Amino acid sequence: MTDRTPDNSSPVSHLFPSGPDHPTDKKTLVFDVERQMEEAQELLEQMELEVREVDAASRPRLRTHVDSYRAELGRLSQEFLKVRSPPFQDGFFGQDDLYGAGVSMKEEQKLRLLDNSERIERTGHHLNAGYRIILETEEIGSQVLQDLHSQRETIQKSRSRLRETDAELGRSSRLLSGMIMRSIQHRFVLFGVAVVFIIVIVLGIYFTVTK
Repeated sequence: MTDRTPDNSSPVSHLFPSGPDHPTDKKTLVFDVERQMEEAQELLEQMELEVREVDAASRPRLRTHVDSYRAELGRLSQEFLKVRSPPFQDGFFGQDDLYGAGVSMKEEQKLRLLDNSERIERTGHHLNAGYRIILETEEIGSQVLQDLHSQRETIQKSRSRLRETDAELGRSSRLLSGMIMRSIQHRFVLFGVAVVFIIVIVLGIYFTVTK
């Protein structure tokens, strides 16, 4: 992430106005940074829980985002602790403790703390965006599962209709076969009647001629 250089229109000017009539509350600024870091940590934990619920195909990519956010938050936490450390550790503070009463922070200290605060805030925005992506991915996965379930039901209904159609075709085939057999039987009967009729006629003619 790139650092923003504060100017007269930036939050630095708003939080740290110049002049002796505008003392800066050091504890408020530090507590605000700590609160933002705690909120970012809680959001990371929520994101990790959400990542476990998404489908296996999207899980590695989302876990990579969460790991990068956690690494960035850890780096910012280390910088914040360094800013809060005694003067022999970071060289930014005077001889008094950060929480000492009646001592105002130097401008460089203020900028360093505010810069970390802004970074944490930007990281929080990235975490929120990543969290929304995870929720959207989970929603898309749920919708895909619903669509697959609906398609499965449709396929099962189609298979059921095909079985019913096949059964109907089987019954129709048997009926048609029976009708064909009866038609053949009727033809044999008609053929037999015709043969008998012809024989009767021939015999009648024969007896008539021979008398």
